[in-house]
Amino acid sequence: MSFATATTEVVSVNGIRLHYTRAGSGPLVVLLHGWPQTSLCWRAVLGPLAVDHTVVAPDLRGYGLSDKPVDGYGKRQMAADVAELVRVLGFERAIVVGHDRGARVAHRWALDRPDQVERLAVLDVVPTREMFRRLDASVAPGYWHWLFHLQPDLPERLVGNDIRGYLEFFFERWTYNRHGLEADAVDAYVQAFSRPGALRAGFDDYRAQEEDLALDDADADMGHKLAMPVLALWGSVGLPARLPTLEIWRDYAEDVTGAEIPECGHFIAEERPDALLNHLRAFFAEARSADAAI
Repeated sequence: MSFATATTEVVSVNGIRLHYTRAGSGPLVVLLHGWPQTSLCWRAVLGPLAVDHTVVAPDLRGYGLSDKPVDGYGKRQMAADVAELVRVLGFERAIVVGHDRGARVAHRWALDRPDQVERLAVLDVVPTREMFRRLDASVAPGYWHWLFHLQPDLPERLVGNDIRGYLEFFFERWTYNRHGLEADAVDAYVQAFSRPGALRAGFDDYRAQEEDLALDDADADMGHKLAMPVLALWGSVGLPARLPTLEIWRDYAEDVTGAEIPECGHFIAEERPDALLNHLRAFFAEARSADAAI
């Protein structure tokens, strides 16, 4: 089964329309993309995972073929969108895999609805709160875009003159295996962010960080930690490789395993899909073993 043979649909949730791709049958796996991408980033792993799972890969609020409202980009709302999608599709629980911004949505989803998130895999991120705490001279050069994207109106004005050039900067600088982002995929991402409202929505995702950080701080102050198993994966030349990623996540979750993926940058699902699949299959197998033991 390939991404091309999966079905694509649109569903109304929380007052917006979410576009999603679906394949397979069995226990639910939800794949959440990051910036500057869409659900297309899962094209190499969706089919293999769908052999024994129902796999759903939505375009998040503001991205791809989903609606691009002028508000609602806090991670609590974006997580609520995906939680409602799962409910509408008739599922009670899901294994959730999030990359980049999608991992931040997934983290909030797991905090807010732990009964719905059975297991969580986070790709090439550390919690948002930790990023701002660690923006020193060694880390800040890799995260300059966070502060740029926070600015009102300016990113749209500057980037809008050359969307392709801006996105290709990240696709080159953030990759090790650059062939993983094929020309057709890059073209699709450029087209996605050229749609009306798409640039603004992507930057609004970052601009919601004040709201997100307030929630993260409150959870930390109250000692809230994720109880479900968490798998943290990062590329050997990805941005989190500069940080003690596994140790950081262990401050936010009770049961954390993880690994660095060699010869890989930020875009793990496209640069090293086979390695990602091996890690995810082992992680999913633990869930089946736990269910069998009950």
